[in-house]
Amino acid sequence: MIQLLLIKLLATAGIVMFVALSVGRLGPRLGGILAGTPVILGPGYFFMLREQSADFVQQAVLSTLQALVATLLFTVCFVVSAARRSSLHSLALSSLLWVPGALLFTRLPGELVGVVVAFLAVLALAEGINRRLRLGQAVVVASAGWFDLLLRGLLAGTLVSLATTLAARSGPALSGVILGFPVGILTIAWALSERYGVEVARMTVSMTQRGMLSLLAFCVVSYLCVGHLPGMLVFALSLSASMTTSFLLFMFSLWRARRLYSGHQRLNVGESSVAADPEP
Repeated sequence: MIQLLLIKLLATAGIVMFVALSVGRLGPRLGGILAGTPVILGPGYFFMLREQSADFVQQAVLSTLQALVATLLFTVCFVVSAARRSSLHSLALSSLLWVPGALLFTRLPGELVGVVVAFLAVLALAEGINRRLRLGQAVVVASAGWFDLLLRGLLAGTLVSLATTLAARSGPALSGVILGFPVGILTIAWALSERYGVEVARMTVSMTQRGMLSLLAFCVVSYLCVGHLPGMLVFALSLSASMTTSFLLFMFSLWRARRLYSGHQRLNVGESSVAADPEP
């Protein structure tokens, strides 16, 4: 028990610290995509596939998918409220919204298909809100030291290790919902707001919404394959689907950034030509 807790603690703490530092070097767009990778689901379902039956894991995955819809609401609430409130107040408000949201979405009909449709609908709503807010690419300016970053990483690891180890004793539904709680996003947003400022945290969390398609891919593959393939093969396929989705999201973000840059360059060239050759 203690060994499992330590493994999950150190693994999650390392991932949270890696994402926070990645924002400083690569910007909030890639940081948000990284934050959407299976920070919690990876270690959680790795151990669950080893320890639980196929039926247990499948029901837990469905509950996690339902909770992920509520997690999208969590991110929307943070992005909107952090513009006027402190990061801690915004995270607390978002967490309070997540609880009834998770309870509501556990009643979604249609099992896998119904949950996937609901997830994509809420994601489309989140994308619309982000466009309306016109969040820009924030400039990263470090404002906290290594000790501050390490403390938050260890806190995230402690919460995740306790949740993923003890939840399996509570049944598949509660176990899956707990794994769907956005501990990773919460601690990453907290660390980034303290280390780089609230605008970087908002931008990163908004990109995490699209990055959560990686979690959707992980859960869908797990749900469809568990019971038909060996547990570790299910995990490998789920993780591969998740990381492939994250890579495609990154490539799309890179293509979009280059397209916007080219558009600005053409606009600047056109304005220079007009200025150099004014009408008679």
